[in-house]
Amino acid sequence: MTTETGEPTLTIDELAARTGVTVRTIRFYSTRGLLPPPAIGPRRVGHYGPAHLSRLALIEDLQHQGLTLAAIERYLERLPADLSDQDLALHRALVAAWVPDAAEETSRAELERRAGRPLTGQDVARLTAMGALAATAERDAFLVDPGMLRLGLQLLDVPISHEAILAARAILMEHARSAAAELSRLFKDEVWESAGAAGDPGEVERIKSLSAHMQPLVVQALVATFQRSLRDELRSWLPAGADKE
Repeated sequence: MTTETGEPTLTIDELAARTGVTVRTIRFYSTRGLLPPPAIGPRRVGHYGPAHLSRLALIEDLQHQGLTLAAIERYLERLPADLSDQDLALHRALVAAWVPDAAEETSRAELERRAGRPLTGQDVARLTAMGALAATAERDAFLVDPGMLRLGLQLLDVPISHEAILAARAILMEHARSAAAELSRLFKDEVWESAGAAGDPGEVERIKSLSAHMQPLVVQALVATFQRSLRDELRSWLPAGADKE
C-alpha cells in the first residue's frame, strides 16, 4: 500500500523498526489517542505512514524534555487534527531546541534502519554537514544528534543543494538563538528578578517548574508565528495559490 501522496506505508513491525519504539508501545499510544489510527489494508493489516513517524518522533522529543504522558496528551490535543508532516517537523525541530544535547553513538546499520534504506557516501556527508552526525574513530560508527538526525534524514531526498541547506540552517540557528535569548531575558526580568529568587531553593524549583510548563506553549507560539510569516513571504513572490499546493 501507499499513502495518498504515493509514499510506501509501513506495517506496525516496520514502524517499530524505523522508530526504535516497541510494537507494544505503539499500540498503547494508539489506545490513548496519541497516534492516528492506521489505514486498514488486505487481511486487516494496519498500515502506517509519514504522519505516524512524525508523531512518534514528536512524542519522543517531548518525553526527552521531561513531559509526562498526561502533559504530552494535552500538548497533542492542542494541535490541529489535519496537521501535515511538514508542520509536525516544525514542532519537532522547535521542541528539540529545549532538549539537552545528548549525542549518541550509532552504527551505520542503525542509521540505515532509521532511514529505511541504504545510505550512500554522499548521504553520510550531507548528514555530517547538517550537524546530524559526526565520524568517530570506528569506520562505521557515528556520534548522532537524535533531533537533528530525524530532520536530516527527511532532507536527504529534498531536491535542494547542499549549500542552500547549510545556508538555511545558519539563518535558522542565528534567529532561533536571538529569539531564545530575548525570551530568556524577558522570563528572567518578569519572573526571576521580580520574585527575588536568588538564594531561595524553594523559589528556584517553582520557577523551574513554571519554565517547564511554559516551554510547550512557547514552541507552539513560535511554530504558529513562523508558519504565518513564511506563508506571507511565499505569497509575496509565488504565483497566486501556489503556496497551497
